[in-house]
Amino acid sequence: MIKTKLRIGLACVVALTMTSIAKADDIADFYKGKTVNIIVGAAAGGAYDLVSRTLANHMSRYIPGNPKIIVSNMVGASSLPMVNFLTNAGRKDGTVIGMSNSNIALERPLKMLSKNGGNVAFDVSKLQWIGSPLQQPHVLWVWHQSPAKTFEDLKTHKTLVGSIGVGGDNYALPTMLNYLLGTKLEIISGYEGQSDVFVAAERGEIEGNSAVLPNLTSAKPEWFRDKKVRVLVQFGTTRMRELPDVPTAIELATNPFDAQMLRFYALKFSMAYPLVMAPDVPPARVQAMRDAFDATVKDEAFLADAKRLGLDVNPFSGLQMHQLIEEIDAAPKEVVDRVAQIIAAPSKP
Repeated sequence: MIKTKLRIGLACVVALTMTSIAKADDIADFYKGKTVNIIVGAAAGGAYDLVSRTLANHMSRYIPGNPKIIVSNMVGASSLPMVNFLTNAGRKDGTVIGMSNSNIALERPLKMLSKNGGNVAFDVSKLQWIGSPLQQPHVLWVWHQSPAKTFEDLKTHKTLVGSIGVGGDNYALPTMLNYLLGTKLEIISGYEGQSDVFVAAERGEIEGNSAVLPNLTSAKPEWFRDKKVRVLVQFGTTRMRELPDVPTAIELATNPFDAQMLRFYALKFSMAYPLVMAPDVPPARVQAMRDAFDATVKDEAFLADAKRLGLDVNPFSGLQMHQLIEEIDAAPKEVVDRVAQIIAAPSKP
């Protein structure tokens, strides 16, 4: 009897193994000779573009069939057109991946990218998250010629900061600082990409802006070397290890409810560079991409490239991203409603 049960058990293990091998072969057969397109919902030259291209240089080795990976850009409305395209017009066969602005995670409760959600043609809870290679909050930096030397100075001096668009972090975060922490930031909107914001700072049109740290460390390393910028505040739930002496906005809040609102908004920075696939992509191919992503962010060559570019790799998995969306959906209504009111209001009280 025992031997019979052992034989049955071994047969089941063998059958499951053979099934897994067959599925892996099916995935490899599908991807062999194909091209996977990572569509970045941001302009070329910025951090989203840089991170996507760095991943693309290594990820193919871990996708069964080793397809070629190319990166393209679809600019506009903080990634909203890209995600709409991904979920509706893009191919659903597993050859298209999006890298969206992290505000996608907050779109359902806050409707930052589309007034009343009218231009959102997707359900964020049904998107298939692949992973984020970095957990990276924004920081507020100012040019070295700005009168603002400390965060407290932002409360007494009008400071011009650049913004790409009303729906993005570099508009919402300065607005929240104005309403919750009493700063006097004047937001100049309409720049096409982060590189345009940098040029504007160098020309003296603006004094700074809110951006993810790699935008500065990779695109403008000489600014740090030559002390041309000062980082005055960061927006994560905790201080980044690269900036241990720079306070978070949450720490600077004197009102517990204000701190709760800042913490809610900061949740999305855990998935700072979200890779996502459409809801209708076959599950086995989604899993293949998740496995490839998980392997890539541990790859020594990828990590070496990331370090050289100033990217501090601290990945967030696809499963963690799904769980984060659930946590955002469970946030207290009074917190969500007040944050939504502030970011929809004029940029200054």
